[in-house]
Amino acid sequence: MTGWAYLGVAIVLEILATTCLKLSDGLARWAWAVASIGLYALCFLALAPALKSIPVGVAYAIWSGVGIIAISIIGVLWFDQRLSTVQIGYMALLIIGAIGLRASST
Repeated sequence: MTGWAYLGVAIVLEILATTCLKLSDGLARWAWAVASIGLYALCFLALAPALKSIPVGVAYAIWSGVGIIAISIIGVLWFDQRLSTVQIGYMALLIIGAIGLRASST
């Protein structure tokens, strides 16, 4: 797998882990808490090989930016959270930045 594929896997695992963390209700629901911890561990295991070929700053910016966007969408769709127009605008900037970082890291 390429570094970018590993980064993609790490992003998906981070999104799942953070969703489980929300479902754990502040770690009160142990099954979700344990799932979250396990998924975060797998996430970092996927992120490590990505950093062999992608600069750490680029990888981390894309990993965190895409994760923020995805978790925000999940929050709106499944957890009845709201986003303001300003928040959506700044998230659009994150998307533009992630695309720019990927495009400039060939």
